[in-house]
Amino acid sequence: MITLTDKAALKVKELLVRDNKTGSALRLGVRGGGCAGFTYTLDFVTHQDEQDQQFEEKGIRIVVDAKSFLYLAGVEVDYTEDLTGSGFTFNNPNAKGSCGCGSSFQA
Repeated sequence: MITLTDKAALKVKELLVRDNKTGSALRLGVRGGGCAGFTYTLDFVTHQDEQDQQFEEKGIRIVVDAKSFLYLAGVEVDYTEDLTGSGFTFNNPNAKGSCGCGSSFQA
């Protein structure tokens, strides 16, 4: 299961409208890279593969490829805004460590 906080869901909905992507799904994923080993990816997509995991969270369709789901099962996505910037953050119970900025993690 993937969950979104209320702030993250509100921001995703705002971006869907702003980018004229209404009807698209939020694709979450991981790829190799970053200072800790893996980085998170976010994108809007209009299709998904048969092997993708699909979720509905707060009115948002979420898709995750099978490989990424191994690292993202149970993750909570939040959206934060503060003096140093704004962006999506990930509370990942599968991460064994993360970098200082929180954009990459170790599994």
